[in-house]
Amino acid sequence: MEKERLRIAIGSDHAGYLYKEEIKRHLMRKGHEVLDFGTDSEEAVDYPDFIRPAAESVARGETDLGIVLGGSGNGEAMVANKVKGIRCAVCWNEDSARLAKEHNDANVISMGQRLIPREMAFTIVDTWLSARFEGGRHSRRIKKIE
Repeated sequence: MEKERLRIAIGSDHAGYLYKEEIKRHLMRKGHEVLDFGTDSEEAVDYPDFIRPAAESVARGETDLGIVLGGSGNGEAMVANKVKGIRCAVCWNEDSARLAKEHNDANVISMGQRLIPREMAFTIVDTWLSARFEGGRHSRRIKKIE
């Protein structure tokens, strides 16, 4: 299968900044284009200021997918899911990432830097990117979200 080059939005607050930077490099090494919506340090910030623009870029089709990060990933997912057309899943392991795509067609994932090991963050990203939406009965459910 030919490797797909994606445009991926990424954003974080201060508590997800370190993983954001590492995941950004990881994605670029794999040949993806990454649009970084910030933040740019570990200095305390308000996560909606960075997460919403990243999610909006996905909703507008400027990017194919999005990844958002924070301390737990919960607040970031809540912000992303306020954007019409976004289906953001909080992921904490390989199975949650795979199912987020296969069953929920998640176009954004959220992770918590304080809750998952660094290597697991890479596994989550790679698993989610390689998974495919199964369609079928799941399509009917996805339509009901909007």
